[in-house]
Amino acid sequence: MDRFEAMRVFSRVVERRSFTLAAEDTGLPRSTVTDAVKQLEARLGVRLLQRTTRHVSPTLDGEAYYRRCLTILSDIEDAEGAFAGAKPKGLLRVDVHGKLARHFVLPGLPAFLTEYPDIQLYMSEGDRLVDPVREGIDCVLRVGDLQDSDMIARRVALLDEVTCVSPEYIARFGMPQSLDDLAGHQMIGFWSTATGGLLPLEFTVSGAIRNISLPAVISVSGADTLVAAARLGLGIMQAPRYSLEDDLKNGTLVAILPDHPPTRTPVSLLYPRSRQLSPRVRVFIDWLSREFVTRQEDK
Repeated sequence: MDRFEAMRVFSRVVERRSFTLAAEDTGLPRSTVTDAVKQLEARLGVRLLQRTTRHVSPTLDGEAYYRRCLTILSDIEDAEGAFAGAKPKGLLRVDVHGKLARHFVLPGLPAFLTEYPDIQLYMSEGDRLVDPVREGIDCVLRVGDLQDSDMIARRVALLDEVTCVSPEYIARFGMPQSLDDLAGHQMIGFWSTATGGLLPLEFTVSGAIRNISLPAVISVSGADTLVAAARLGLGIMQAPRYSLEDDLKNGTLVAILPDHPPTRTPVSLLYPRSRQLSPRVRVFIDWLSREFVTRQEDK
């Protein structure tokens, strides 16, 4: 194994805190990964990693060497990519919000992978805030306001939101014509993992935001369950309009209070501040930014 490949292997061990996971990521036998790190330590004359039966972590020298490795490997990728005709290649790991990805990301992926045939894409799906470095993720696609993080965020879209109820709900509670009419109504509570509580309904009034909390006979923490509960007439809900297009078209849900829409929801791509963007991550982020613009314009 050459020196640069050994640097890549070592960097993955540091990021994954595991020889086994680093071996899976690189497609190498675990013994090869272990030998590569031992050879680096012998060449440098320092211990790079602290090893226990359950945990692997960099020493102070290992952390400093890891940072230098990131810079060197990024420079190599940039240098190779600068030649005419050279295209990014390798495994790209992306963590996405599932429904958003199915609507905005998947439709254009065949064209992206045709343009970059040497990129292999792994797409994990979830709503929790992942640790990209520790979990080996290159970038993360997330919806909503972002919590404080040491990751770099690039906003790629602002999604229109809509307030909805079912026809059965209207038959029971009536159609609210103004925000004052919401007295006596109920909402479906959406539990926020970020705040640890139920989110209020949000309305725009003369350019200002007004939050209204209504009684909730049911509260949920999943977007699909929120919509399912609204279809059953259990309360008022708010969600991105793209995710409710079929319901609004079919009449299973009805938009209410259109003069006071919720604020638009941001969509962001996040990537580790400590890791310079590789060419394959850079082209993916640029492509996905264009995809969101194109698909919103096509609505």
